[in-house]
This record gives sequence, structure tokens and C-alpha cells, in this order.
Amino acid sequence: MKTKTHKILEKNKSQRSKCLVYTRVMGYHRPVESFNIGKKGEHQQRTHFEETIIY
Repeated sequence: MKTKTHKILEKNKSQRSKCLVYTRVMGYHRPVESFNIGKKGEHQQRTHFEETIIY
């Protein structure tokens, strides 16, 4: 079953470009694509959040 997001991504596939995702590891930044398979899996399971601004 394809979701609405999958359909949109497929429709615009020709306009997309590869993007490098960096993450902070042990005090320095490193591209996720250079991780081994275990570390890539761990990265996908992380919980991402957005901070709210409180005035």
C-alpha cells in the first residue's frame, strides 16, 4: 500500500537530488551514509523532535 507521501515522491523523482545527512558523533559531525549497517539502523530508530520557542 502506497501512502500519499510515496505518490508525491514518485511523481517528483526527476526533480529530486541526493542530500547528505550529517549527525553529531562523539563531538564531531559525520555523514550518516558512512555509518556501518548497525549504526544506520540505530540512527533510523532515533526520535526526532522540534524545540518550541517560549517567550
